[in-house]
Amino acid sequence: MTAPAGNLAAAGNTAGARAVAEAVTALFVPGDRPERFMKAAAAGAGVVIIDLEDAVAPDAKDAALSAALEALTPSGASPVRALVRVNPAGSRRHDAEITALLSAATPGSGLLGIVVPKAEDAGALRRLRMSMPEHLALVPLVESAAGVVNALELARVPGVTRLAFGAIDFALDINADGGDRFLDHTRAHLVLASRAAGIAAPLDSPSTEIRDAGRVADSARLARNFGFGGKLCIHPAQLAAVHGAFAPSKADVEWALSVIGAEGGAAQIDGQMIDLPVTERAKRILQHAGKEQ
Repeated sequence: MTAPAGNLAAAGNTAGARAVAEAVTALFVPGDRPERFMKAAAAGAGVVIIDLEDAVAPDAKDAALSAALEALTPSGASPVRALVRVNPAGSRRHDAEITALLSAATPGSGLLGIVVPKAEDAGALRRLRMSMPEHLALVPLVESAAGVVNALELARVPGVTRLAFGAIDFALDINADGGDRFLDHTRAHLVLASRAAGIAAPLDSPSTEIRDAGRVADSARLARNFGFGGKLCIHPAQLAAVHGAFAPSKADVEWALSVIGAEGGAAQIDGQMIDLPVTERAKRILQHAGKEQ
């Protein structure tokens, strides 16, 4: 999905920031498993996220940061190109991780940007953005009631690339069942906040299913229908199902072609009124289908 104009331009519309804004899949890899970094990069995800937070045990976080820095730093081999999810603002590790990552963001670095978990405070996010090089992406991960309530403020921080949703932590925060139907309002709210702020459509929370491709695809289709631009993933096995769910189907393309063929002519196709919003949707489907080929 092409990102709307807006804060993306303010983020320094470089190849790295654009890759983050347009990614349909974002694959997490634990920061303390450096042997998996290149495998993740080669798995076909739109973007890789090296995780220093939930996927790493407290006693392994120092090693995870060191491994991430080594992998992202230009050397004899090509650096891994990835986002990094740091620990939450206010945690003991957050400031040190940000300092180390920004110090390593030299020409040729593979660092694409920073994912901020438990994002709630637009002021803190703004201060972080101001300390970052313009070309890096910034992705607030909304995982709490406060984050959802403040989502529009977060999305409007100049230089924020897109929001992401952490459903498991959010459900825990509000003491709700983690099933998709109980989080409908939150998903819609994040999509609306992103659109109102003029940034790329958000990334949905990862499916907890790994091997059941059908359930992964169902979860991804739900996200697509809400207006999300992609989905976080926790295993390479999820990537194909998510990409397939977000890609226009053959029926979608055939419908879009019929609409474009009738543009300026027939007033309806198969009983459906054809007006400007319908033709614009058809054009968007064909544009998306062209990118997938």
